[in-house]
Amino acid sequence: MSAVVIGLALFAAILHATWNAFLRSGGDRLWTVTVMSLASTVVALPFVFIYPLPASGAWLYIVLSAILQVGYSVFLVSAYRYGELGQVYPIVRGTVPLLVTLGGSITTSNMLNPYQIAGIILVAGGIMSLALGKGRASASSILFALATGAIIAAYATVDSIGVRQTGQSGAYTAWVLVLYGTFLPAAFLALRRRLVVDFRAPDTWKALAGGLVAMIAYGVVVAAFALGPAGPITALRETSVVFAVLIGWLLLGETLTARRILACLIVAAGAILLGF
Repeated sequence: MSAVVIGLALFAAILHATWNAFLRSGGDRLWTVTVMSLASTVVALPFVFIYPLPASGAWLYIVLSAILQVGYSVFLVSAYRYGELGQVYPIVRGTVPLLVTLGGSITTSNMLNPYQIAGIILVAGGIMSLALGKGRASASSILFALATGAIIAAYATVDSIGVRQTGQSGAYTAWVLVLYGTFLPAAFLALRRRLVVDFRAPDTWKALAGGLVAMIAYGVVVAAFALGPAGPITALRETSVVFAVLIGWLLLGETLTARRILACLIVAAGAILLGF
């Protein structure tokens, strides 16, 4: 990978941890993530008219990615209902390369190499450290976090294929964000019957800011996928677990213990090994 691709992946990691902090700090998190999706849609909408239409073969991936990201949002909100950022986020992100690696090995019948075996052990050990013992995450948050990670693994795979089918990362990103910002409010209305956005309320502007950060994070990683290999990019992005723990401590007042830091470093190291 080039220095540009590495820089994009790390920048996406920081942004991703940041917008999760916005979501975790919200009162009504389903409302927060829905308003966040509206912000990214408003920004992305003009670009669907600027860029040429994606190739016909890309539309299946665009729609599927948007649907998967709605599921991702709903499950992530549920995970944060029961756990802290520094607990839930590493489990979510560590699950992604673990499932991608195991799934790839099963579907291709390829033997795992020593780096991948070591990565699996490290990720599993780091997640178990967060899930067991004193100060552990609740069972509900762990289950929702694992499900969220599975959905992320699915849409990351879809995006890595779809952006190449499109031939233009900007067009692909814009259409996914616009559809996601349409599907998620529809899901909110189906669940709550009513969506109220008061632009005088501080929570609204905080959610909108989080949406902009999330949009930039997604656009950055899609651009990286267009320039480099998906596996190493996904792995480098998992360093966001370290940033999430620090953000949770600095901005959300979460407990920063040596055990939690070590667990997150182990998850990040394992994810990098899995990607490479």
